[in-house]
Amino acid sequence: MRIGVLFSRLRVDEKLIFEALERRGVAYDRIDDRETAFDLSERTLQHDLVLVRSISQSRCLYASAILNNLGVPTVNSHQVIANCADKVVTSALLARAGLAVPRTVVALTPQAALCAIESMGYPVVLKPVVGSWGRCVSKINDREAAEAVLEHKAQIGSSQHAICYIQEYVQKPGRDIRVVVIGGKPVAAMYRCSSHWITNAARGSSNSRCEITTEIGDTAVAAASSVGGGAVAVDLLESPRGLLVNEVNGTMEFKACTEATGVDIAGCVVAYALSQL
Repeated sequence: MRIGVLFSRLRVDEKLIFEALERRGVAYDRIDDRETAFDLSERTLQHDLVLVRSISQSRCLYASAILNNLGVPTVNSHQVIANCADKVVTSALLARAGLAVPRTVVALTPQAALCAIESMGYPVVLKPVVGSWGRCVSKINDREAAEAVLEHKAQIGSSQHAICYIQEYVQKPGRDIRVVVIGGKPVAAMYRCSSHWITNAARGSSNSRCEITTEIGDTAVAAASSVGGGAVAVDLLESPRGLLVNEVNGTMEFKACTEATGVDIAGCVVAYALSQL
């Protein structure tokens, strides 16, 4: 048995995965995606499974698609990564599963977006349909701000920015909850606290252990299941109307949650990967 670990750069997360593999005596290869090219005519399988840890979403998507079609399982699978990589797709799957989410409107043009924002009422949150770490997420407080941000999005020119993903602004208690779900089980959860309205760990939030209550666990597991399962991170918002599922991350970073909770998340990821063989 031989495992591949596809990565972009060696973060603490990847080093923890290497340590978990070594503790189990599993042979593995470090695959730098900056030096990797796939020959689609080559049918010889070099690895029994590949852990996809690329920072780039496009690399994750295409690498997992190629490997899965060549018969190599990945964690996560291409389908799970694709479901989580696009916020429109994720939100549609969460809604189909009947989960409570922030009110979300997807507009196909800036003109339709402005009408939708005016109808929803200010403030609203405008997000790119792809991306992570809270980048390019805007809180829109009035019409002038909406017009400016929508004009900027239209000038960027990418197909993703041409679509306007609008959510209600949720009054949360200065924090959100990230729950790591692996193989259908909630293994760890943390509060991400910040004085800023964006509470991502990548933006410098203060992180602490969160008790996994029945409500938190059940909600996170249902959200993970809606995108296809695997090893994912579910972000929850505490709101006046209860827990809301905000996002599901299919290529999660877990260093901050490991530090906040003491849970060996890398070990859980490796154990889950080995169970898929």
